[in-house]
Amino acid sequence: MTSNNNHYDVTTWPYGDAFDDIGAVINSIIADVKTRQTGSDEGGAGKPGAVIYIPPGDYRLRTQVIIDISFLRIQGAGHGFTSSSIRFNIPVEQWPDLHELWPGGSRILADLPKRTGESHAESAAFLVRREGAPRISSVEFANFCIDGLHFTGEEGTGNPENSYANGKTGIYVASANDSFRVTEMGLIYLERALIVCNADALSINDNFIAECGNCIELRGWGQASKITDNLVGAGPWGHSIYAEHHGGLLVTANNVFPRGASSVHLEGVTRSSVTANRLHTFYPGAVILAAGSSENIVATNHILRDHEPWTPFLEIDNGMDDDFGLLHIVGNNNSVIGNHFSEVVEISKLRPAGERPVIIHVADGEGNYIANNHVVALDIDGSSSDSAFAAQVDALLSTAGTRRLPVVAVNVAATAPGNTILDSGVDAEVVADRSKNAVRGTPTIG
Repeated sequence: MTSNNNHYDVTTWPYGDAFDDIGAVINSIIADVKTRQTGSDEGGAGKPGAVIYIPPGDYRLRTQVIIDISFLRIQGAGHGFTSSSIRFNIPVEQWPDLHELWPGGSRILADLPKRTGESHAESAAFLVRREGAPRISSVEFANFCIDGLHFTGEEGTGNPENSYANGKTGIYVASANDSFRVTEMGLIYLERALIVCNADALSINDNFIAECGNCIELRGWGQASKITDNLVGAGPWGHSIYAEHHGGLLVTANNVFPRGASSVHLEGVTRSSVTANRLHTFYPGAVILAAGSSENIVATNHILRDHEPWTPFLEIDNGMDDDFGLLHIVGNNNSVIGNHFSEVVEISKLRPAGERPVIIHVADGEGNYIANNHVVALDIDGSSSDSAFAAQVDALLSTAGTRRLPVVAVNVAATAPGNTILDSGVDAEVVADRSKNAVRGTPTIG
């Protein structure tokens, strides 16, 4: 490799064996970049970074990758996602008839040795960490698969492969960072897929992150970032999309699958947008604005709550009662405008029994503006199936339920004054103190 060549192929790098331990190979490449790129300012030029290419194939990772340079792009040639959950829930004797058994593309098999008491950072296949100024910038992960291989926990259905627990993390960004990109990735069977701390101008776009305990987590604090156009689905004890202490966050055009404990959970997030997403949940608490999340807009989302139809997970839930709300708000001056809510459930399965389920719940806060939301609520006769794909598609396409389900479209807590609720449920479906809140019910017919 010549000194002016900053494009690396893990399969042709002369040190190590990428198929046996791609982690050691990538670390060796990063060390080479650092050895060759030493000058911060050489005639107006500096440290351009590098591209590390992972061709299609299976690469075991036995050594954690440590990234401590800016302008590094690690890219593959296919995100390789296929459902491991479906495979692990059919009889082993049927496996020989399957076209493929494992995820493909440019696939990294996360196989770090397990150590007792290790942190999520220590268990990460890729750890980004560099202190000092300036912040580490423009690191990109693109178009490859990180596969945690197996779940090994005891929770869930009795099958460890359904536990969503194995102590493995895909990517952990521990240091303050600027202009990172995660795009076209496939992340599967990881207890925590992607954790980014202290992000500025982060872009998480066009990824397939599913069958993970937790999918996308923005921790610490951050600003001006976006989570857009992803296919995402966590397990029932984890978050599909979670962010804390962020401002100016854009969550848009994501398709969130139903098994996560929440679809979008914002904790102390301000002046941010949750718009034009399709959010599907099996439980209450699809969207949570918590810990004083304020001045956010939640608009033009389609939020569907129905029941789990797949046999292995029928008795699993996220522990929340239906009076929690599909959308739960603890914060001030949020706008909830033009959303479509579908609550399509069996009335006999609601908790607490005999109570109307709540769609939008302002548990605390003032100045919230809730307008022009449409609620469709149906009491249906549910069914289940041993086929994950067929069961889910049948449930989604069925609109045969004709019995109206009584709901509370908007519930404003007695301790939450000064909110405005307009045309988001007929008058009897809005529970609020009219002397402390402005309420106009949706007109009724006749």
